[in-house]
Amino acid sequence: MIIVHHLNNSRSQRVLWLLEELGLDYEVKRYERDSKTMLAPDTLRQVHPLGKSPVITDGDLTIAESGAIVEYLVDRYGAGRLAPGRGGESRLKYTYFLHYAEGSAMPPLLLKLVFDRIEKGPMPFFAKPIAKAIAGRAKSTFIEPQIKRHLDYLESELAQRPWFAGDEFSAADIQMSFPLEAAAARGGLDARYPRLQAFLERIHQRPAYRKALERGGEYGLLS
Repeated sequence: MIIVHHLNNSRSQRVLWLLEELGLDYEVKRYERDSKTMLAPDTLRQVHPLGKSPVITDGDLTIAESGAIVEYLVDRYGAGRLAPGRGGESRLKYTYFLHYAEGSAMPPLLLKLVFDRIEKGPMPFFAKPIAKAIAGRAKSTFIEPQIKRHLDYLESELAQRPWFAGDEFSAADIQMSFPLEAAAARGGLDARYPRLQAFLERIHQRPAYRKALERGGEYGLLS
């Protein structure tokens, strides 16, 4: 039995969605963030030394990292579903976006979350203006331009085809959902990007996506 060690408001929501798309049986073991720090509990370190989510166990195997989990599940249980055939351009796009999602798209969005919290977080009154100035400068000169560059790029990609790897929905779209959901929540993905908005609307209508939300619970994109 596949066990998803599921942290609330996390990337592991994608894993639940993939399992639903594949029609696999699985168990959800829940972990809750600390209400003050929003960090994962130490009990996750009993599953994987880094104590991060997502992580799954499948028999004797323990697999962490979203991209690695997606590749493992599709390769082992997909039976040709949710991945283009090897050797073509669609397969190259598929592999690229599986890794791009976390390797390139998420870092500036995570930086924005961190600097937003610096701006709004509690601190001594004499330090607050300095911290706000530094955070604002970092966001305006580097972080926000980088996010815009990625969104422009992704909008142009979906001008060429309906899904990230080609004409068919694939696991690459599941992997790409998290940075785009995060960008819609806090990174400037708005009406300027009609194709990306349409992509989010399409995935939200998928029965497996909705079922994964039912299994996973509240989805707040905190990490």
